Amino acid sequence: MSRLTPTLAIAGAEAFPGLAADLRGVLTGGVPTSALSWGKRALDVVGALFGLVVLSPLMLVIAVLVRLDSPGPALFRQVRLGRGGRPFWCLKFRTMATDAERRLREFEAMNEVGSGVLFKIRHDPRITRLGRFLRTSSLDELPQLLNVLYGEMTLVGPRPLQLRDSRRLMEFAGPQFGRRLSVTPGLTGPWQVSGRSRLDINDMLNLDIKYIENWSIICDILIIIKTVNVVLSGRGAS
Repeated sequence: MSRLTPTLAIAGAEAFPGLAADLRGVLTGGVPTSALSWGKRALDVVGALFGLVVLSPLMLVIAVLVRLDSPGPALFRQVRLGRGGRPFWCLKFRTMATDAERRLREFEAMNEVGSGVLFKIRHDPRITRLGRFLRTSSLDELPQLLNVLYGEMTLVGPRPLQLRDSRRLMEFAGPQFGRRLSVTPGLTGPWQVSGRSRLDINDMLNLDIKYIENWSIICDILIIIKTVNVVLSGRGAS
């Protein structure tokens, strides 16, 4: 799989033609910078390497099951926005049919999220049988350990949103959206350990901004521990 850095021109050529220009407007509006702590990066590298080594047998099994469950590749990559609005390929185990992104507009009217910023359908017909379990257990996100190792993501931080959600969040709350982009996006974050699907978009924003303003290594370690508990219990999953 090629790791060439995507561009917003490619990522949003049809569905999001003006996102790159609008994004520049948000980012030049005083987005604060946040120096990447060596301690945080060390935690990321050690944690990602440890996770990949320990979980590689499980990841191999999941990859095989995904291929057997439905036609298509085991891995799925999607353009997300990283620190400073820089696009990157976010990796996941595929949980939907291969034409899922193309069919997104068909289901917009069925969106169950009140604000319309995030897109979520409880019984999304595009999700495969195995995909539903992978999403509930969060196992579909294990390949993002590679994103962490590459430095495109961090173990703990605001979750990177798909372009459709980024566009709407930028329109809904531009300054807060820009603030989220001032740091590296995370594999897990305060939203994931505080209820996920039970919280609305304002809750997500408040939790993310509070995390950014009060970040510490101890905070990251506690969120990682809470994430393990949430994954094992399935609490807050959609």
